[in-house]
Amino acid sequence: MASRTSSLKFFSLLISSLAIVQMAMADPDILTDFIAPNKTVDGNFFTFTGMRVLVGGDEPKTFTVLKATLAEFPALNGQSVSYAVLEFPAGTTNPPHTHPRSAELLFLIEGALEVGFVDTKNNLFTQTLQTGDLFVFPKGLVHYQYNADSQNPALAISAFGSASAGTVSIPTTLFATNIDDNVLALSFKTDVATIQKLTAGLAPKL
Repeated sequence: MASRTSSLKFFSLLISSLAIVQMAMADPDILTDFIAPNKTVDGNFFTFTGMRVLVGGDEPKTFTVLKATLAEFPALNGQSVSYAVLEFPAGTTNPPHTHPRSAELLFLIEGALEVGFVDTKNNLFTQTLQTGDLFVFPKGLVHYQYNADSQNPALAISAFGSASAGTVSIPTTLFATNIDDNVLALSFKTDVATIQKLTAGLAPKL
């Protein structure tokens, strides 16, 4: 009975997180119940099955994100909401990034995470989350998550107030998009050789 009660409490928290994020309403409002393709739709259109791989699946070896956004789930078009499931093997991180079109409300359902974000005055706000905690990353601000536990994984669900919140990875944006090495070297007060090493480290592994 205690286990079922705990599950219901977690479910209630999750639903509350969705309601809070929906209040942010980052997407334009629509004048119809939903936006459907030019054909007759049924319940399948409003169902997303991409998270089924989490049930009984193997734990990933690297940080993994499973998304239910407009790109993966067209029924979200105009609904101002989306989800992501974040899987953190021991000792892994979700590198610094931003979501330009939405705040993120993270709900930690397993393990522990170190999280943080930087505001526009360069103040760093950090917290160590335990299972059952929620943490909000304000819209557009640089933030990260880190599983510092060297033995145990962590699992989190993030809710967004947009069907397409967008993700801008800071390392990838800076070092994997062909910005001139001299510009980066001057910006980081280092030399071109160091910039090239960082760029090489972010190159896709073949």
